[in-house]
Parts: sequence; structure tokens; C-alpha cells
Amino acid sequence: MSSSSALRTVLVVDDSAFMRKLVVDLIEGSGAFRVVGTARHGVDALAKVRALSPDIVTMDIEMPELDGLGALERIMRESPRPVVMLSGAATGGPNDPVLRALELGAVEFVHKPSGPFSLDLATVRDPLLAALHAAAAVNLRGVPALGSRAAGPAARARGEGAGPADHVVVIASSTGGPRALAEVIPALPGALDAAVVVVQHMPAGFTKSLAERLAAHSRLPVTEAQEGETLRRGHVYVAPGGRHLRIVRGADGPAIALDDSPPIWGVRPSADPLFRSAAEQFGAAVTGVVLTGMGRDGAEGLRAVHDAGGTGIAQDRATSIIFGMPQAAAAAGGVDHVLPLDGIARAIAELSAKSRAAPAPRARPVAAKGGVE
Repeated sequence: MSSSSALRTVLVVDDSAFMRKLVVDLIEGSGAFRVVGTARHGVDALAKVRALSPDIVTMDIEMPELDGLGALERIMRESPRPVVMLSGAATGGPNDPVLRALELGAVEFVHKPSGPFSLDLATVRDPLLAALHAAAAVNLRGVPALGSRAAGPAARARGEGAGPADHVVVIASSTGGPRALAEVIPALPGALDAAVVVVQHMPAGFTKSLAERLAAHSRLPVTEAQEGETLRRGHVYVAPGGRHLRIVRGADGPAIALDDSPPIWGVRPSADPLFRSAAEQFGAAVTGVVLTGMGRDGAEGLRAVHDAGGTGIAQDRATSIIFGMPQAAAAAGGVDHVLPLDGIARAIAELSAKSRAAPAPRARPVAAKGGVE
């Protein structure tokens, strides 16, 4: 076992003395990390980051002096390092602070218990340690400043009247995903002739806020997916947290089916059921995309897309906050294009346009650094 001096160091930031002690005890008790200090609010946190140079920071959101979002923004600008946010339940809406924190560069968030009398330590410990392990694997070069977003709702080219989709884009993302999606989805053209379905690994209660936040900055309508609704062109659907999403054949065309079957690869929603069902329903008219994240969700599904004649895209290592999922997808043989984050929306648009103009046999796999060949 590694000596304590070799362990990744953590700074714990929270305005509650009780919560600071709880988090410190959970981290120290794991034997996998070492707490080097604590801070009471954002101003204190900035000073401790400078003085202690921790490898990872855990950050409360609501604090006096300087809140967690303000401190996170300063940390990512002045001395970038992985930050794990601790938060209560989602507030809902496009301005949810958890979603904003993930866009600003936080690696992950952990549900913060509401008080000592409702505490179930196991429900806090396991997600917290999983988030810290994800933070330890982060590629900080993959956390650039957010690019300029596309115009908001006024620029939308189509609405709910669009016809059923005959091409679908399926996207998988996990750790670092909200930030990546905030780049990809707003960059899609308003005239996109495909439905887009997103699986982002998130618990129930947060995906609706994610959809609303993406919608506020996108040309396309973005909503949380609902059971039985028809997939329509030019619409983005976000899988609800805690439920798997599959595409089935409905009365009016391809439709959404949600279920509560067991987690796959430890997550629900999982991208693999979505990708496989897309391949079954659409054949070659599928573009599959695997973005940043830990683990291998989406790898087997992207191979199914590829084998059905569709096209597989993986985010490249340099722009991935965590390269695990894209790397697993490439190893499984489903990747046709390896692209930086800022090239993925353009590739989706080009592939969708080619599919509608003249569906063609799938090209042999290539690994490209930009564009679509």
C-alpha cells in the first residue's frame, strides 16, 4: 500500500463545521486520499489552495464571503485542479448551480445530506470516494474555457411540428459531460435533419435542469425525454436520470421507451441500450458519439452502431476530461472518427446531411483529427 505521503491530497471546503468533520473522516477513513486542510468559505479556500496546493478540492456551493461557484471559477482560472462539488437537491431550471458548477469545470458533484439526523453515511461515502477517484484521473488540459455559445431560443429553425426522425444521433457522456455537452449541443445547426438523444450519467432530478440549461443556449429545442413520445427531427432529448432509454417503433414512427431495469456498468441511464436500439431501428442512419467519462459505457453500443452501417465518433484524448469511455469505444472497434470537442458538432451536421442526401455504404474506419472524410 502507498505511504500517506504518496496519497493524493484533498482540501475540504464547507461552512459547516459538522460537514467538514464528516467529509474529512470519510476521506481519511478510505485510506486512498489524505486531507491536507479545511476551509470555511470561498475566500478561505482560495488562500488554502495557494498555501497548501492540494491535488483535489471538495467544495460546498452555498457559503458566506464567497460561494462555491465564485471560488470554483477563481480556482479554475488561477490554479486549475480537480474540484468535486457538494450540493443539496437540484433547484431545477436552467440556472441550477450544480449544472453551472459542472460547466465551470467541476469534475463531479455529490449529494450533500440535509442534516445530522437524516445522515446515512454509506450513501455519502461511496459517491464521494467515487468522485474523488474520478478527480484523480482528470486531464486538466481537457478543461479549457467554455467557448462562445450559439444563439438562444429565438434562433431556432424548427419546433414541435417537425416530422418523425429518419436519422438519429446518439450521444454518451459521463464525467465532464455537462461541460462537453454545453459545447456540442449549442453548436448544432437549427436545421439539423436528425433527432439527437443524449445519455448523461446523472441521478434523477438533475437531467431536467441539464436539458433546460442546454435549451437556453441552443438553436434546437432540448427537453428531458418522456415515455412514448415520437422522436422528431431537429429535437434534442436528454435521458431522464435513473432510467434507461431505448428507441422502439411507435405508431407514428420511432419513439422513446423508458425502463427501470438494473444498472449497466453501474449506471442508469446507460448508453449501451440506447445505442443498440438505435442501430436496430435506424440501421446505417445512426451517428453515435462517445464523449468524456470514466468506464466503458457506450463502447459495445457504438460497436453495434458501426456494425449496422452507422458512424461512430469518439472525443479525442487531448480534449477529454477523462478519456476512459472514448478509449474503450475505440478499443471495441466502433470508432470511425476521433475528433476534438470543437469538431464534433460540425461532424454530426455533416454526417446527418450526407445521410439524408444519399445514404451510402459505410466507409472503412478512420481516425481523424478534424472534420469528416
